[in-house]
Amino acid sequence: MKQRLISALIALLIFIPITIIGGTVFNIAFYILTLQGLREFMKVRENEKKFPDFIRLLAYFMITILYFSCTMNNSFNFMLDYKVISSLFLTLSIPVILYHDDKIYNIKDAFYLLGGVIFLGFSMSLFYTYRSYGLEIFIFLFLITIITDSYAYFTGMLIGKHKLLEVVSPKKTWEGTIGGSLIGTFVCTVYYLTVINNNESILKISSIILFLSLIGQFGDLYFSAIKRKFKVKDFSNIMPGHGGVLDRFDSIIFVMLTFTFFLNSLGVI
Repeated sequence: MKQRLISALIALLIFIPITIIGGTVFNIAFYILTLQGLREFMKVRENEKKFPDFIRLLAYFMITILYFSCTMNNSFNFMLDYKVISSLFLTLSIPVILYHDDKIYNIKDAFYLLGGVIFLGFSMSLFYTYRSYGLEIFIFLFLITIITDSYAYFTGMLIGKHKLLEVVSPKKTWEGTIGGSLIGTFVCTVYYLTVINNNESILKISSIILFLSLIGQFGDLYFSAIKRKFKVKDFSNIMPGHGGVLDRFDSIIFVMLTFTFFLNSLGVI
């Protein structure tokens, strides 16, 4: 527990100033986190088979192009650049034929990397986009996951009896999910109506927050399923006691992706 608290404190001392500063500093910081996320995504699969170093370099190169093409656009109206997408598919697919050895690099490896690069490159760029639109919205989205996860943990620990999805995450319970969602919805609804827009309908914003809270917990389960598939406890140990980037950002990634569907109805853009 002590190690976990120290790691969290160090992370906050780094993360909070960068978030407040925003701009280029924030963009570069999350680009580094994106590279680390991709590294973790590749590493868990390497328990079965190691990717060739050249392929790893190609993956880092392509996620760099994708990430910055999204952040340079800096818009929620994602513009699909066919040159970037075509380059991505060609760069990671052609080596399947060039290696011509299923034990070194095959079509499953290629599609695993394609999915990882597109998913992480696009979703991680959203952090910069949301931060550019305002610190209040950025805090709001993080608050949903922090409050939900914290109270889901405490509720589950105190009264949890019925397992949610034991095959994926043995410790999660229905009681924890319900408790975390309800408290997260209440706290974040108060925050939204107090800090962001006090004219918004309580029913509308609370319904959206409840949905986001549930989606965030689904994101946690989704990444847990990946770890379960490849038989690892954490994606990495970059934060002792907490795991890696993907362990910490699993819920918030899904919350940010889902919130894009509500931007227009809430008048965020």
